[in-house]
Amino acid sequence: MTRLALLVRGINVGGKHKVVMAQFRQELTELGLETVETYINSGNIFFDTSISKTQLVEILQAFFDKHYPFIQHFSLLSQEDYEEELRTLPEWWFQEMARKDVLFYTEGLDTKQVIEKVESMELVDEVLHFGKLGIFWGKFSEETYSKTAYHKYLLKMPFYRNITIRNAKTFDKIGQFLKDYEGDRQ
Repeated sequence: MTRLALLVRGINVGGKHKVVMAQFRQELTELGLETVETYINSGNIFFDTSISKTQLVEILQAFFDKHYPFIQHFSLLSQEDYEEELRTLPEWWFQEMARKDVLFYTEGLDTKQVIEKVESMELVDEVLHFGKLGIFWGKFSEETYSKTAYHKYLLKMPFYRNITIRNAKTFDKIGQFLKDYEGDRQ
C-alpha cells in the first residue's frame, strides 16, 4: 500500500472555504482511501491506498471539482518522497532562521516554469533550494523580510495560486506524522 499525504491549498485558511475535517475524512474514505487521518485543519491528509498515483490524481480532481470546487490544487507525496527530500536538503534548512517555508509543487504544475521564474528573482537576505517536492525558502531576518523576493514578488507571480505552502514546523510535523503513521500501520 502507498502512504500519501495530500496537501490541499485553500481550505480553512483566512475564514474562507470552511471544510469540516470529520466529514472530509469520511468522504475520502468513501472514495476508497483507507485509514484517513488529518493534521491541523489546513489540508494535511494522510491515508493508505492501493490506487495508482495517476488514477488517484484523476479521482481526487473529479471529487474536488464536484464537492469542493475551491480546491483546485493539491500535492501528493509518500513517506519515501519525504525522506528522499530530507536527505537532499542543504545545511541552512536545519539551522535557525527567521522564517522557513516549503512551496510544494502541486499536481499538474509546470515546475520547470516555476523554477525559471523563481531563479530570475533577485534574492535579498534569503536563500532557496529547489527540491523534488517543492522550493525550500529561508529568510534570515524579520527586519529585512519586507525586502525579500519572497515577500515582494512571490505573491504576484502567476503560479502562486497553484502551489501550496507549509512552514518548516509543519513540514517537520508532516514527516513525523508520516513516520508515525507508517509505524502504526505495521
